[in-house]
Amino acid sequence: MFKIFGFYKFIKIRSLKKNKDILQEFFISNNIRGTLIIANEGLNGTISGRIKDIDKTIKKMKSLFLFKHFDNNNESKSKFQPFHKPKVKIKKEVVPMNLELNFKERNIEKHLEPKEWNKLIKNTDTHIIDTRKPFEYKIGTFKKSINPNVNNFREFPKYLNKLKKNKPVAMFCTGGIRCEKTSAYLKMKGFKNIYQLNGGILNYLKRIGKKESLWKGECFVFDNRISLKHGLKIGSYSICSGCRMPISPKDKRSKKFEEGVSCPNCYDNLTETQKSRFRMRQSQIYKAKQSGKKYIFQKEFK
Repeated sequence: MFKIFGFYKFIKIRSLKKNKDILQEFFISNNIRGTLIIANEGLNGTISGRIKDIDKTIKKMKSLFLFKHFDNNNESKSKFQPFHKPKVKIKKEVVPMNLELNFKERNIEKHLEPKEWNKLIKNTDTHIIDTRKPFEYKIGTFKKSINPNVNNFREFPKYLNKLKKNKPVAMFCTGGIRCEKTSAYLKMKGFKNIYQLNGGILNYLKRIGKKESLWKGECFVFDNRISLKHGLKIGSYSICSGCRMPISPKDKRSKKFEEGVSCPNCYDNLTETQKSRFRMRQSQIYKAKQSGKKYIFQKEFK
């Protein structure tokens, strides 16, 4: 069984290259996979490994950066390793918005737990914003939520500047970090009633049962589980090898779907040369399966 640990921490970090090298080496030696972003403003990542190895890694990060608690974190389990390899990346920001914000003024007092969140979004005056990308919104979201239709998070402030300050704003994302930056920005702009779902969608799906849930669909995750349902159970979506977009069982019944080649999202945009190349790749995957070898698009890495 593998433990998946998602987390973020806003904290001043110096010597980025040195810390990146230390953590990259630690991840490799402890069989940790996943992605960690480090920036001068903090940490943001999702990693996975055996339970004892993840616990050891958590202790390592806390001792290395001298903090006791993450600003937020979520845990889940998987029978297979959902990541291919360990990646530690240095970035300008933990979430790219091209904004320098004062996180000492984070909107901590208005982080709502799932049951409080349900009460807030039932209010017809509340402006409910899904801060994720359009393709994530498409496969699942909260009832009556609005998606700004922004593919690049750096463009998000343009949308936020159009909001009315007199209405309550309720924001959510997968794990919470995108909302942290967004709420800090709105607070800086003079908004008063800004709320966010504590721990994001993952915390909500973990703690709220289907009967009382206001969530519709599944939640996309950036690993080989692809999507999650209530109870953080693995969902029904796959990834198209042609365009790397999530595809539903319905998409797979389309004439435009071909395993390892195309789906309804990309079929009309792919050239015959690309389709031919993807078919060749898929045939190699089939051969690897038959011989029992691992391959790059394999869902289960033991």
